[in-house]
Amino acid sequence: MTDTSSNSPKSGASMWGGRFSQATDAFVAEFTASVTFDQRMANQDIAGSIAHATMLEHIGCLNFDEKNAIVDGLTQIRGEISRGEFQWSVALEDVHMNIESRLTALIGDAGKKLHTGRSRNDQVATDIRLWLREQIDALLKLLHRLMSGMLGLAEQHTNTIMPGFTHLQTAQPVSFGHHVMAWFEMMMRDAQRLKEVRVRVNQMPLGSAALAGTTFPIDRHMTAELLGFEGICENSLDGVSDRDFAIEFAAAGSLLMMHLSRMSEEMILWMSAQFGFVKLPDRFCTGSSIMPQKKNPDVPELVRGKCARVFGQLTTLLTLMKNQPLAYNKDNQEDKEPLFDCVDTLSGCLLAFSDLIPEIEPQPKAMREATLKGYATATDLADYLVRRGLPFRDAHEAVGSAVGLAVELGCDLSDLSFEQLSAFSPMIGEDVFEILTLEGSLAARDHLGGTAPNQVTAAVARGRTRLEALKLNGESA
Repeated sequence: MTDTSSNSPKSGASMWGGRFSQATDAFVAEFTASVTFDQRMANQDIAGSIAHATMLEHIGCLNFDEKNAIVDGLTQIRGEISRGEFQWSVALEDVHMNIESRLTALIGDAGKKLHTGRSRNDQVATDIRLWLREQIDALLKLLHRLMSGMLGLAEQHTNTIMPGFTHLQTAQPVSFGHHVMAWFEMMMRDAQRLKEVRVRVNQMPLGSAALAGTTFPIDRHMTAELLGFEGICENSLDGVSDRDFAIEFAAAGSLLMMHLSRMSEEMILWMSAQFGFVKLPDRFCTGSSIMPQKKNPDVPELVRGKCARVFGQLTTLLTLMKNQPLAYNKDNQEDKEPLFDCVDTLSGCLLAFSDLIPEIEPQPKAMREATLKGYATATDLADYLVRRGLPFRDAHEAVGSAVGLAVELGCDLSDLSFEQLSAFSPMIGEDVFEILTLEGSLAARDHLGGTAPNQVTAAVARGRTRLEALKLNGESA
């Protein structure tokens, strides 16, 4: 909002206006201002300024009293912002100028010395990295919660049989726990990607100044250590203009949203009357204004829809950067809103799924009936014949013929008599029915990554170990 508070420039002059003979047009001032959205980085801006002031005092550009006045003033401003008392001014353009102006109003000339050895170009690049680093940490905690919920759900349903699909056609029996563990693997890759992105986010551009560095003898290593950066941007031109880290985050976020969207699609299908595989808690659903019987899976549908937002913001960031010459350009002001929206969307979707996933209620009877309808054990019969010496292609043909008979009779393979089955191959023995049961089919896939219940139980145990090793819950790796 626009105001005339003590942190606004005097007589309408901007804090950089010495070069200009005319005041900025009111519309242009508002059009070019970013404070309405970049004030979101106020805490990071203050943290960066405190570290910068500490370094300036260390190298002799500020005396002890000046540094303390700056730190005390910034601490007061942080409190004003947190209490909603700070008066933001569009005339001051951005979060940096608003805070610096208020600081000068509070402590006088010492506040004017804070900007020594830096530019808004490296200041904003630092702020956005600090902000995104915090957001990635928060997202990783949400992922940890979601993945823990998946492990608990999978562990409960290692023996719950459902059809596994290819082409959305019944393929082979799997356990519901095995299916949930496939979701877990998607999330594991997403968590790994976010941790890798965090490393590249956590590089400090401060000290690049406007584009060429500064003539002051700054100690960038000291500032980086104070701010918790893992490294320092090596080139000043790249330091102020690089937004790869934001694009990479949006790309990782897009993959995460794509996975959540696939999960959403499955829940939406499974909840339908045509499937009836799961029930979702009422609080995650809504009804219809005209059809009293409806229970709509609104949360999964909305997550599926929000996937498009993150995809769109990734495209926005790529397009924003594709034709920018070095170094900083005003275009880069447009990086924050798409990045903020990516984070907000991811946070909301992960929070919703963290609550929803552990409370999914599988419907074993419906799942089992659906599995029996699709001749899901046909591959087991083919494997049985191969183990007895029949070439796989011949086994495939024999089982295909058996399925044809079952379709004609309207029954499952396991419902055919021994005489009917053995007519398709003399290698079929009376033990064939052991492998035609759904339980037998699951148990037969007893290897690492298979759907046998004991393998799913082992996968859950490994998942807990892997999740702990990944340290998503705030501990350093």
